[in-house]
Amino acid sequence: MANDMPDISLDKDNRPAPAAIILAAGKGTRMGGDLPKVLHETADAPMVKWVVKACKDAGVKKCVIVVGYKSELVKEALAGEEDIAFVEQTEQLGTGHATQMAQPEFENEPVTDIFVLAGDGPLIRSKTLARLLEVHRRRKASSTLATAVIEDPSGYGRVVRTPNGEFDAIVEQKDATEEQLKINEVNPSYYCFRSDALFAGLSETDNKNKQGEYYLTDVPGLLKKQGQTVAVVDAVPAEDVLSINTQEQLKMVDEILRNRISQTTVSGG
Repeated sequence: MANDMPDISLDKDNRPAPAAIILAAGKGTRMGGDLPKVLHETADAPMVKWVVKACKDAGVKKCVIVVGYKSELVKEALAGEEDIAFVEQTEQLGTGHATQMAQPEFENEPVTDIFVLAGDGPLIRSKTLARLLEVHRRRKASSTLATAVIEDPSGYGRVVRTPNGEFDAIVEQKDATEEQLKINEVNPSYYCFRSDALFAGLSETDNKNKQGEYYLTDVPGLLKKQGQTVAVVDAVPAEDVLSINTQEQLKMVDEILRNRISQTTVSGG
């Protein structure tokens, strides 16, 4: 609960340390079984734990986990973690709606920078988040997204740019035109927002799209149209963008993560 959380810490530049909202409400039907998707294990830990670890390693002092399907299991899996709050998304109305559920946790607090991340992305690296935050603050952006350029963009939201190369919008695959589907720069769901811009933007989203959902991906485009600064950094290695929607993909990510851990152990870092 909000009143159980400590005051937001300050970073070395005397700014509020970043916070994070981690989306972990989904079932993950294609994974099989009845576990919440984020509790499937990679490298001997539920995948959401790797996301929390990356956040904390990047200096996050407050993680708000949005839970839904079998929420008690997700809470139990993260019971040993410090500085975590849980909020519930009782209806699955999209990523924008899920993020909005976290808003009460930030009321009556100073404006801060918030990472918004998917709980089913265990390959996320703390250095990617650190880079995202550095660009976000240097550009004084309302929103910053880390993107990736991959050979096969199927299934991902496309990053649409203006003729002069500036960010324009994120378009989900189901809503994309034939021309937009050819774009190879994708959105792997690594965001950093100013808290005030995030929640103001979410209040303006609608569900007039092919999936009938409230998209978090609409917010950067809305902010851009309002003349606010939206920064984009190509900071995500293609390997880190792998989706986990099947047991086969889970095994692939498990192997990548184990190799990464063993390399870190060998190098001593």
